[in-house]
Amino acid sequence: MRLLEDLGYTRIEHFDGGMHEWQEKGLSLERGARAAEPPAAAPLRSIRADRWHRAIDVFERRSTADLAALWFGTILLCAAIYWGLSAFSMGGLREGGQVIGGGLHGVLTSVYFSFVTATSVGFGDVVPLGAVRAIAIAEAVVGLLIFGAVVSKLVSRRQEQVISEIHRIAFEDRLERVQTDLHNVLMEMQTIAQQCKSPGSNVEQIRARLESASGLALAELRAIHDLLYRPQSMPEEALLEGILASLAILLRELRELLRCVSFERSAYLRKNLQGVSRYAEEICSDCVPRRYAPHLREWMDVIKATAPDLI
Repeated sequence: MRLLEDLGYTRIEHFDGGMHEWQEKGLSLERGARAAEPPAAAPLRSIRADRWHRAIDVFERRSTADLAALWFGTILLCAAIYWGLSAFSMGGLREGGQVIGGGLHGVLTSVYFSFVTATSVGFGDVVPLGAVRAIAIAEAVVGLLIFGAVVSKLVSRRQEQVISEIHRIAFEDRLERVQTDLHNVLMEMQTIAQQCKSPGSNVEQIRARLESASGLALAELRAIHDLLYRPQSMPEEALLEGILASLAILLRELRELLRCVSFERSAYLRKNLQGVSRYAEEICSDCVPRRYAPHLREWMDVIKATAPDLI
């Protein structure tokens, strides 16, 4: 009953038979208006954090040149304010016990003080007066934030260069591994072919080695397929030609090996061969830069022609 009352139901009585007995008595349920729950207020700390993050994003989206221009612009703007207040005797700056004037010396002194304030050097030879103190404090805070953003941009750019170099080294290392693995798979298939042609060879051993070799070939096809569909980090033409040539030779060797064996192909072997054939057929002139395509078309045509014979 307490639960029904909390849900807003009225005219509630106790019945041992529950809702079934209630309905048998011909009684109806009248649901009253339930008080609307006030929306949960967002934590104040979360709101402040979001505002702070948005403020930081404003600096992150700017380029280094924009931030540097903003920093120098802030300094010059504050210098103009210092000079203007000094020229109209509304506070300003004091140097050597005297308020600076509105002439050229006053302009240079204002610019000098603005640079010193923005960098938080504070030599003390020029001091602010009156309301200029608040402007100087604000300039120091803003100047340090912008200058810190500039330094962060420079450091971030250097980190991006280092990361890019790491990716390049890893990419070249991957290419070398692909070539080495293609050679190893080719040697394994040639060994299996010799074993297949030998009289009295063990069929189960040939089957096991062929399934393993087909799995390795499928893995290498996936790696090569990924390399060819990444034009932002394409290998050099000579290296790419070597990979495609090795792949074409490997597929032809696999085709001849499949013609040699007479046992029934297992589900695992058929799956691997279908994957090899599918990836091989997708190798086309659009997968590499156009300046490479004419020179490499011969090897790609061999790969595409051999792919259907594997299944």
